[in-house]
Amino acid sequence: MSEFEAVTLTDPSSSLTATVVPMAGMIVTSLRDGEHEFLGQRRGLDAYITAGKTMGVPILYPWANRLSASKYGINGAVVTLTPGTGGVRTDEHGVPIHGVLTGYPGWLISDRSDNTLTAVLDYGGRPRLLASFPFPHVLTQRVTLADRTLTVETTVMPTTAASVPLCFGYHPYVQLPGIPRAEWILTTPPMRHRPTDNWGLPTGAHDDWQASSEPMGSTLYDDGFDQVPEGSVFAIAGGERRVEVAFLKGYPAAQLFAPPNDDVIAIEPMAAPTDALRSGNYRFAVAGKPETTRFSITAT
Repeated sequence: MSEFEAVTLTDPSSSLTATVVPMAGMIVTSLRDGEHEFLGQRRGLDAYITAGKTMGVPILYPWANRLSASKYGINGAVVTLTPGTGGVRTDEHGVPIHGVLTGYPGWLISDRSDNTLTAVLDYGGRPRLLASFPFPHVLTQRVTLADRTLTVETTVMPTTAASVPLCFGYHPYVQLPGIPRAEWILTTPPMRHRPTDNWGLPTGAHDDWQASSEPMGSTLYDDGFDQVPEGSVFAIAGGERRVEVAFLKGYPAAQLFAPPNDDVIAIEPMAAPTDALRSGNYRFAVAGKPETTRFSITAT
């Protein structure tokens, strides 16, 4: 077992609890009602800390999903990422994946109650982090559990005149306990599908994705999307259970990931599409104006 302290949040209006581990990157490891767990446990917390194997609800920061190469340019400068240093991890093809905050221990708790937890990371005060993302800012994450809903709010506040690219996301693995994935009904909103190549990178093509509610059956997903309307709700339902992931604010892109070896699906809110840090397809947080994003997971 990991020695990292876990914080349990309790819903004031239900028996739902959530577990957050601040010193392991502010990862949410559990959302449960008694014995019923709604987050995918995958390989567990230790594998996340030691090997970057995602589970629960990890943050992907400062970029979500993959980059097509280990360099990106901005304002005429080129940033070179060095795999294995500064938190940079690569996938099986050697391209950077999921940012640099996997299991990062530098978060400081700034506020805590029975059902809320807020932590702050001064990115500008960490040379190790600035080496791969040279944009000083303060990153704040607030997690709230109320009305059977876990809400994650993320604020990026620039601390210099330099604007901060917003390319991050989260990787929530959700599940319906006791119900095989083949029996789940997956509900998705209208959006734009962005096909990927065999490295999981966008091909540049796109097609319309109609709103739908379909049985998952044997379908596997590793699909990217953009043009996700603000306020969109994704859901899985089966038996008497339902889990909703709502893209409440600031997440116009998404990834759906249903792996072959586990009865989970990741419904991933993203501030920008895959490879945005290289393509330039993102928005900024500008000096003096914090940008806040928000998504939620409701389990019933």
